[in-house]
Amino acid sequence: MPQIYFKMESITTSTYVVHFNEKVYTSLNEHLSSNSYSKIFVLVDENTKAKCLPILNERLLTEISYELIEIRSGEVHKNIESCSHVWKALSDLNADRKSILINLGGGVLTDLGGFVASTFKRGINFINIPTTLLSMVDASVGGKTGVDLGPLKNQIGVINQPEMVLIDTHYLNTLEERQLQSGFAEMLKHGLIQDSEYWETLKGINSFNTIGAFVYTSVLIKNAVVLEDPTEQNLRKILNFGHTLGHAVESYFLENPDKETLLHGEAIAIGMVLEAYLSHQLTGLSKEALDDIKVTFLSKYPKVDFDTNDIDAILSLLKFDKKNSYGNINFVLLKGIGEPVIDVKIPSDLYLEAFSYYKDE
Repeated sequence: MPQIYFKMESITTSTYVVHFNEKVYTSLNEHLSSNSYSKIFVLVDENTKAKCLPILNERLLTEISYELIEIRSGEVHKNIESCSHVWKALSDLNADRKSILINLGGGVLTDLGGFVASTFKRGINFINIPTTLLSMVDASVGGKTGVDLGPLKNQIGVINQPEMVLIDTHYLNTLEERQLQSGFAEMLKHGLIQDSEYWETLKGINSFNTIGAFVYTSVLIKNAVVLEDPTEQNLRKILNFGHTLGHAVESYFLENPDKETLLHGEAIAIGMVLEAYLSHQLTGLSKEALDDIKVTFLSKYPKVDFDTNDIDAILSLLKFDKKNSYGNINFVLLKGIGEPVIDVKIPSDLYLEAFSYYKDE
């Protein structure tokens, strides 16, 4: 794959800065040298240890040698057991409140590492270096940290901000096509909820050779939303479009041994088609826009087969969605591309219609 590398200006969030490419390691080394950290820890999984840690090692300049902590990769390991492993490692390696944790990995690792850092000794500093497309465009902004409770997504966690986020698009060259495709779903979502021109541009992308140029746009879009609503009281909820049903689909496939596990973006792509159908029925999304959304996602993500038992099980998981309140399942829908609507209640009979629409040729 050709090198994916572009010059991008740093983006300031409410409390920290996201640095890109050429500013990443200068900013990291300056931060470490100007703060008197007692110990430096780097959290990796087996994939980032092999493919990404050598890149970091070449560029990390510090008088303090770091301690390496490793967890197993994958959503199935985003749990309290993995947190306990990291907490114990930090304790065994004599971490104190003046230590810092550098999280080098995808969204599972940065979510979990941020949560571990936020809770160890009531909080130590951490830096996120996202290495997947999904984590660059999604987990890099907003301060959401946490882990799953069994198959239920992100049930345990806190909102806490890192010292900085460092996005080096060189790391995209370490990814398989399927991982890039997964992250691309979140970028398409950014177009659907905020920018119809961005949606139209991304629809036409059939190669990931230049995707790094669009990482910056997606981070800008998400940051603008989070700045306006940092604790997800209103506007920030729009980032959950496709995620209410998408997370239920992802959880079902994660816990069912007879099903092939879906990557996050693959499940969210399904969720966006389903919730686009609900949008057409309830909030005024045109049939033309609905069909455009379906055709786009089914051209980029393989169709998944659902039978009646699958759908019943998926719908039973909706009650665990984090956006629910007072027993109500709250959806983010669209009245047009780039025009989201929050806190929509869904008549129960429309769920089956949505799945039928997704399955129909």
